[in-house]
Amino acid sequence: MKYKKPTKTVKTAHVSDKKKKSVSELAKLLQEKKTFLIASIKNIPGSQFQEIVKKLRGKAIVKVPKKNLILKALDSSKEEEIKKVKEKIGSDFALLFSDEDCFELAIELIRRKSPSKAKVGQIAPEDIEIPAGPTDLVPGPAISELGALGIQIQIEGGKITIRAPKVIAKKGEKITQGAADMMSKLDIKPFTIGFIPVAAFDNPTKTFYPELNLNPEKTLEDLKEAYGKALPFAVNIGYATPETITFLIGKAGRHAIALGNLQTQTPEVNSEENK
Repeated sequence: MKYKKPTKTVKTAHVSDKKKKSVSELAKLLQEKKTFLIASIKNIPGSQFQEIVKKLRGKAIVKVPKKNLILKALDSSKEEEIKKVKEKIGSDFALLFSDEDCFELAIELIRRKSPSKAKVGQIAPEDIEIPAGPTDLVPGPAISELGALGIQIQIEGGKITIRAPKVIAKKGEKITQGAADMMSKLDIKPFTIGFIPVAAFDNPTKTFYPELNLNPEKTLEDLKEAYGKALPFAVNIGYATPETITFLIGKAGRHAIALGNLQTQTPEVNSEENK
C-alpha cells in the first residue's frame, strides 16, 4: 500500500461578528462625518473621561477602539490621504467624529481641560513655585515639611505664612514626594487633564493635519498685538477702512489747520534783495 503524505490544513483567523460590526461602524463614521480627530487620553481618570464625553454630546462622537480595528477601518477607506492618520495612532488615544470644523473641535477640547494635582515622578511642565503669602496650614509637621523644601516661613495669627516665593520643582525635573505633598496641602494644581488634540482629517477638503498645536490665548494676544501695529501703520499711509477712516479724517483736519496757519503768516522779506 502506497504511503500518502498527510496534507496540511491552513488555519484562517476568525474575526468575530462584533469586531466586523465595529470596523463597519468606524468606516461609516470616517465616510460620513466632516471631521475625524485623534486625541491623547493618557493619564485621564475614568470618571473625568466620562465627564468630558458627556459634555461633548451633540458635538462629537467619541470612540476608544482597539488599534487594529481602526487601522482596518482606515484601510477600507477609498481616500488615500486619510490613511496617513495611521502614523499618528499610538497608545491611549480616542477618536472623535464630528460635523464641526477640526480646529474648532480641537479648541473646544483644549478649553475643557481642567486643573490637576501633581503626582510623584511627573515631569514639571514649567518651574513650579510656592507663592509668598498666608496659608491655612497650622504650625506642626508642616513646618518641617516646608523647611525641607527650603521655604521660609513665619507664624501669623496661628497660621503659617510663607515669607518668600520658592521654586520647588524646576521645568523638566521629576516632582519629588515632598513637593507633591506640599502642593496638595496648599491646593496648588500645576497640571491640566483633558483630551489633547494630536492630528485630524477634514473630509470635505480631504486634508490631513498631522499637528494640532493650538494655543487660543496666545493666538488672541498675537492678533491684538498685530492689530495694534497695523492700525497706526494704515493711518500713516492713508489706507482707508472702517477702522481707520475716523483717524484719517482727524489727520486731514489737522493738516488743513496747519496749512491755513501757513497762509496767514507774512513771509520775511530781505529789503536789500528788493532794491
